[in-house]
Amino acid sequence: MEIIVTSIFVGDQDKALKFYSETLGFVKKHDVPSGEFRWITLVSPENSTGTELLLEPNNHPAAKEYQERLFAEGIPVTMFGVSDIDAEYNRLVEKGVKFTMKPTKMGNISIAVFDDTCGNLIQIIQQ
Repeated sequence: MEIIVTSIFVGDQDKALKFYSETLGFVKKHDVPSGEFRWITLVSPENSTGTELLLEPNNHPAAKEYQERLFAEGIPVTMFGVSDIDAEYNRLVEKGVKFTMKPTKMGNISIAVFDDTCGNLIQIIQQ
């Protein structure tokens, strides 16, 4: 068994697609109509056959509340790996990304947390 898709709730799929592709650099893999919404997935440019990130509409009240409460509590919804956290932090800051936690060393790892502008906090980690 393997993880093939993981999702992030978003309020606006177009805004999220723009942020995750243009700002973060992920590559759109699927963009298929699905009722009033779309099945939009992205992958890492380093692994086009790897785990897909689904930009899931938060139109269900439970999804919206879950997303809002995690954000309010400062809890990241997912984690992305990076090879050089300081370089990635600087690249994203230059693109206007707002961080709630600058790169911080914790034992053998370093983490940072940013706001994805779509209602989520995202953690990056250098192992």
